[in-house]
Amino acid sequence: MHRVAILGGGGMGTAMAMVLARAGADARLWVREPERARLMAETRRNARHLPEVVIPAEITITGDPAEAVEGADLLVASIPTSYLRSTLAALASTVPAEVPTLSVVKGIEFGTFARPTQIIAECLGPRETAVLTGPSHAEELARGLPASLVVAGPSAEFCESVQSAFSNATFRLYRNSDAVGAEVAGALKNILGIAAGVCDGLEIGDNAKAALLTRGLVEIARLGVRLGGRLQTFYGLAGVGDVVTTCFSPFGRNREVGARIGRGESLETILGSMVNVSEGVPTIRSVHALALQLGVDMPITHELHQVLFEGKQPHAAVVDLMTRTPKDEAQL
Repeated sequence: MHRVAILGGGGMGTAMAMVLARAGADARLWVREPERARLMAETRRNARHLPEVVIPAEITITGDPAEAVEGADLLVASIPTSYLRSTLAALASTVPAEVPTLSVVKGIEFGTFARPTQIIAECLGPRETAVLTGPSHAEELARGLPASLVVAGPSAEFCESVQSAFSNATFRLYRNSDAVGAEVAGALKNILGIAAGVCDGLEIGDNAKAALLTRGLVEIARLGVRLGGRLQTFYGLAGVGDVVTTCFSPFGRNREVGARIGRGESLETILGSMVNVSEGVPTIRSVHALALQLGVDMPITHELHQVLFEGKQPHAAVVDLMTRTPKDEAQL
């Protein structure tokens, strides 16, 4: 896995290219807009997503997908879920067959309920895939701050190869065979990021936020297990590790959305002012519909859906959660 093509010029795609470069790989970053790719290559900065970070000269930045994927040993998909299918469909004739693919995308497609790795297989054809997830804000990865993530997939050999390709003094990877659980956890933790932000915006205190996130973790694990994931995965880096980062970091886009909702701003205004994509918003729509279809109880997700899309006031959602019928904590 010496030559790696990273598909997507956002913050995470740029950060992945930098992680790989530190590990000695030939990283090639494909940026969808050719003019933006040219500016990034000239200035060595991603002004839109990571303006403070200098991109090393050894990373190739290109707007030509053929140049990015030529001779690639590995593809890294780093495209928001809402755009993943259309983008990959347009690239399908360019991407070589059977090149293994690693997804760092965190979301669930609305309507189909497809996970990113499923979209990759549908658009690019059968190939080995794995998921790279865990507490991983691009702003810190790009700066080379220490981070530990998990690579999850059915092939131990492939996961070991990813560990070897990415690992360096500030980037540690663990393996996990539960790709479904890791991918679902990475998507659903964004729901809890918005919930945490709502708590912050409402200023209802640390006790309430801690309780909400603890029960939220139970809630997302409930759906993850129903979809075929393992409960243990949700209490590892892919689950609780990513939840902690997402719900408390100042870089958290989903937490920012929730905080502004809690302070009374409209969702339309918030999304219109953001440069980066908040994956949690479409994920709430998808997961709410999926939970109803499967009969999985997800009260926090249900209340967030009402707040974001049905006009319910955040304070009323908190009251309704607090006054639900008491239950046994051990009940999943």
